Amino acid sequence: MHPDIHLALHHARTAELRAEAGVRPAARNRHALRTRLGWTLVEVGLRLATRPGTAAAAL
Repeated sequence: MHPDIHLALHHARTAELRAEAGVRPAARNRHALRTRLGWTLVEVGLRLATRPGTAAAAL
């Protein structure tokens, strides 16, 4: 592939990615919030499962 064509393709892809990133900033924030909430629930579940006196600890 000719270097000029290769560079033009990179510029076109960069423009597409920047346009896409500008359209959906709220979705990115929702995803981050959902991820943090999910890991918090996992942590709480693990703490409950390893708490002394629970059925999971007796097994």
